[in-house]
Amino acid sequence: MATFFEKEMRKLLGQGLIIPEAVFAGRSCYGKLDEDIRVRMEFATERVADHYCALKVTLLNRKEGPIDSMLLRFSDVLGKKQTANPNFREGIVPHIWKDGDKFAWYVYQPTAADYKALADEVNSYTSMFQKEDMSQGMGSMTL
Repeated sequence: MATFFEKEMRKLLGQGLIIPEAVFAGRSCYGKLDEDIRVRMEFATERVADHYCALKVTLLNRKEGPIDSMLLRFSDVLGKKQTANPNFREGIVPHIWKDGDKFAWYVYQPTAADYKALADEVNSYTSMFQKEDMSQGMGSMTL
């Protein structure tokens, strides 16, 4: 049975997130960018326990360990969102919280466009670490 976190990551994959050979383990998603570079993605907290306000993306060299990581905050990518809830007239920054023994988005449920924006940010980041086809960049070089 898929966990809440796996379901949320699958929504990102459904909106264009490219993580080849995605495998889910616990609260993380792993994938293979090339023969040596792997990616791990997980929802992350910052200062508040059980308040998941970001995606942490880590790139790993399968032989040498971590290469780089990035904390993609929902506040930076999605911003403050308006909601019909009168307790949040100024809007709310999307985040996941734990209520009892269940996880859920707090007040605001991201839209397909929100998942797409997150997927695009992760893709931009991971693309910087993938091998380029040498012939692709040769024609655009200027001196």
